[in-house]
Amino acid sequence: MSMFCHQCQETLKNKGCSFNQGMCGKKAEVANLQDLYIWTLKGISVWGVKASKLDIYDEETAYFVAKGLFTTITNANFDKHFFINAVKEAVLLRNGLRDKYCKVKGRDCGSFLPECATWEPESDVEIEAKAESGTGGWLEIKDEDIRSLKATILYGLKGISAYLEHGYQIVKGGKDIFLFLMEGLSKLVDDSLTQDDLLALVIKTGGNGVKVMKYLDEANAHYGDTEITEVNTGVGNNPGILISGHDLVDLEDLLEQTKDKGIDVYSHSEMLPAHYRPFFKKYKNFIGNYGNAWYLQKEEIEKFHGPVFFTSNCLVPPDKTDYIDRIFTSGPVGFEGCIHISDRPKVGRKDFSAVIAKAKTCRPPEELENGKIVGGFGHKQVLSLADKVIAAVKSGDIKRFVVMGGCDGRHKTRQYYTDVAKKLPKDTIILTAGCAKYKYIKEDLGDIAGIPRVLDAGQCNDSYSLAVIAMELQKAFELNDINDLPLSFDIAWYEQKAVIVLLALLSLGVKGIRLGPTLPGFLSPNVANIIIEKFNLKGITTPEEDVEAMMAGE
Repeated sequence: MSMFCHQCQETLKNKGCSFNQGMCGKKAEVANLQDLYIWTLKGISVWGVKASKLDIYDEETAYFVAKGLFTTITNANFDKHFFINAVKEAVLLRNGLRDKYCKVKGRDCGSFLPECATWEPESDVEIEAKAESGTGGWLEIKDEDIRSLKATILYGLKGISAYLEHGYQIVKGGKDIFLFLMEGLSKLVDDSLTQDDLLALVIKTGGNGVKVMKYLDEANAHYGDTEITEVNTGVGNNPGILISGHDLVDLEDLLEQTKDKGIDVYSHSEMLPAHYRPFFKKYKNFIGNYGNAWYLQKEEIEKFHGPVFFTSNCLVPPDKTDYIDRIFTSGPVGFEGCIHISDRPKVGRKDFSAVIAKAKTCRPPEELENGKIVGGFGHKQVLSLADKVIAAVKSGDIKRFVVMGGCDGRHKTRQYYTDVAKKLPKDTIILTAGCAKYKYIKEDLGDIAGIPRVLDAGQCNDSYSLAVIAMELQKAFELNDINDLPLSFDIAWYEQKAVIVLLALLSLGVKGIRLGPTLPGFLSPNVANIIIEKFNLKGITTPEEDVEAMMAGE
């Protein structure tokens, strides 16, 4: 069995993973089932768009589409049986939405529909056969540029779905974003769209990326706005639970159920910024951050000794012979052999009793390091320092801001970002968000007039804060164009949440972004050239050359 997937930065030879397994560890049968599942979500979306024109909206089905798309993001769900069952559920929900529409519309309600809106599997065997035969895969689109544009849109929609799912857990709502998600998916099966139509949809997807990040930013404020915080990186003497990912509601549920039980909770990777939010500081058992970015988790989980709970990506597939019995998943994450925590009931919390019971059988974690990480520089915190920042710029103490957000990863080429951070002059400020920060946040890069040279806004979705900071600085300096700021973008990407951050920045008119370690493999030469010409998108070169160019405003 073979597959084709090119959604992440590590895709084979920057072209696409094929054969029987991807670079992320996803097997071909799972990759093909994911393609089929996305195809069925497109089918739901075809009916969702039709229904919305009659003011019919089913929130449960809309959420299913968002969460379903999220499960197909890189390093989230590797469970074959999950996707077989999800396809069956998708067909049932699609038919329910169809019936609601047809009840209002009347006769001829289902004319000229794509197969994804009508297909009815009769068995699991038929689902697996359909997946293997190739429905919804990229190589079925013969035109390279159309394929590239549709991939860019889909991967942007996947990023939107991740942020939408997290925000929905906190505040619900988000109807207009759910509707756009279905609009975008439905257009991916519309063969009448031209290259220009799809280019416009790429930018519209970016605009909705800004909208969904604003939605999540406002939702996360439920836990308080981020504030300057020192986070401990050492360990305690109690058994521990390591929580990874992005879901703050899962963290709240876990902390509530572990307090006063002699169990310490540690953040991991993208959960680190939870320490910056005032709400979580009341939990004395939330004692610090353990480890680094996602790709180092195998070695770090071995040394942690206790259970590890994944709320979202990024999960590196565990071997069945190592710590698989200590891995717990939830929400969009899944892996065969790991215990999956059921979704939160409509009233109440997720049940973490199995995770807690496991922790009580484990010894405390080994110490990896013992120090502090400083962060909490979301847009409200930074803008509270605006007078100080503006004065430092006007005095010449701050010459330039460099946005170095995004993702970390395994490739040795990502050492580039550590080297850039170290080589940037002492009169520059680094703005960051996402796990890319682990490349330099533990370096002693000093401060400027009491302002740390590395300002961490938080999780990857908190890249929205970096955009807000830039726009507010543009107003403060009375500039007509955001590109006139002393501001450079040197972004690291790995997966689809970074894709929507990139598209969001492009939709805001930001030009001259450096993107690495490579430009996306899903961009055809023609599409890449269009984006390069329109937005001056650049690949990275060497740290020395890029630092010199950025300081010259290039």
